[in-house]
Amino acid sequence: MPSFILDNSWSLLYDIMYGPEDEKNYVDSQNKMSEQKCHLWKYNEDRILKDIADYVTSTYGSHYCGHEEEYQNIQTIDLMAAKELASGFCQANIIKYGSRYGDKNGRDKRDLLKVIHYAMLLIHFDRHYSRKDNGITEFSR
Repeated sequence: MPSFILDNSWSLLYDIMYGPEDEKNYVDSQNKMSEQKCHLWKYNEDRILKDIADYVTSTYGSHYCGHEEEYQNIQTIDLMAAKELASGFCQANIIKYGSRYGDKNGRDKRDLLKVIHYAMLLIHFDRHYSRKDNGITEFSR
């Protein structure tokens, strides 16, 4: 698979997850997705990326966040990051959910979505990307 296809897929996933910067970018990303769906994607990648975006978005309001208003934006992974445990935690969860796929709940797509989400988090926590450019900062002292 040519690398530009994968690069464009992740770019589109970023747009789906974080929203385009303006309406023009939104239209451009939709056009790119339509073009790729018609010409490049054979294996439902567009639907898979949408499912990933929906799953990741759902985790930001889940039971893993604090319940009191001042803690609603804090997730367990934030606490792991503060103690420099996030990378190992992500790797362990990739193994956990990957190895239980097909066993615990059968071939549960949700296990695979979790593997992908933890892989995305691992990419972040191993500093392949940072949050400094998107207006969100890590915990500060």
